[in-house]
Amino acid sequence: MNDEEPVLLHTEGRILHITLNRPRALNALTHTMVRGIDEALTLAADDDAVTAVVIAGAGERGLCAGGDIRSIYEDARAGRRASVDFWRDEYRLNARIARFPKPYVALMDGIVMGGGVGVSAHGDVRVVTERSRVAMPETGIGFVPDVGGTYLLAAAPGELGTHLALTGRAVGAADALLCGLADHFVPSDRLADLTTALAPSRTPAEVTATVRRYATDAPDGELAGHREWIDACYAADTVEEIIDRLVDSGVPAAKETAAGLLTASPTALKVTLAAVRRTKRLGSLEAALDQEFRVSCRAFAGHDLVEGVRARIIDKDRAPRWSPAEPADVSAADVARHFEPLGDQELGLATA
Repeated sequence: MNDEEPVLLHTEGRILHITLNRPRALNALTHTMVRGIDEALTLAADDDAVTAVVIAGAGERGLCAGGDIRSIYEDARAGRRASVDFWRDEYRLNARIARFPKPYVALMDGIVMGGGVGVSAHGDVRVVTERSRVAMPETGIGFVPDVGGTYLLAAAPGELGTHLALTGRAVGAADALLCGLADHFVPSDRLADLTTALAPSRTPAEVTATVRRYATDAPDGELAGHREWIDACYAADTVEEIIDRLVDSGVPAAKETAAGLLTASPTALKVTLAAVRRTKRLGSLEAALDQEFRVSCRAFAGHDLVEGVRARIIDKDRAPRWSPAEPADVSAADVARHFEPLGDQELGLATA
């Protein structure tokens, strides 16, 4: 094992450990890392000596902060298409994780955002800690939740998923459990003992039983106490009406949420709302990923993604100049265009 590699593999007992190894970049995913994880899963699926896979992040800050946004920005600015190739392989990996034939244990400690959600929350044994901050923050950079995020959020209770998709808000352990983004809470200081205890597991049942033995109740979250206004406001048909309801609710937290939405990309907000609502009717993760691929390709060719990354990541002036600048100026045709088929460039997971 070369400690300089961006994905580290090692075996403890009957468990294959995959470690994302770019701690200074918060383990942000590159195309090389996506391929490395996929290759590791191929080996693990065919190896009778491997009972389960555990994925974690190197360093103390988190599992993974998402995709390498700077690379996407530079790719779009230069008129290249490497990001589209990256998403194609990344979304295929997300689907593979969801269908992996052995227990896939994701240690979602610390920051888990965007692509980090994609390599963890589709697993069947998902562990959060008191340090977990889980989010799909794409609308703030002019993008739309991807990596199966619309599928996960569409399945959350009530309108919680719509709230998280539009705001990009990070949630802690209890709220991740409430929204179906995680399964178990394990205190961070017990993770090392948990991984050691997993080593001799010979069956999927033993893996699950071991995780449950280390799990406990999560500290109280926030979303359950906000369900009334979240469900009422986000049930509206349009972004404009959602914002109006938030402002008129009389709830300070709702008004603050409205103010935050008004700083996000209007196009991204409208496409995100449509994506989450459409996903509820699609019926499978694969179909959702196919839809997300169309949306991502269209967003990549648009204005707001490059501008959002410039304002948030590159220049850090936090003053994006969205185009259009107001939700009312984003037409239904503008939104629909993001969902149009890509012809022979389709991802095609649902029909594979």
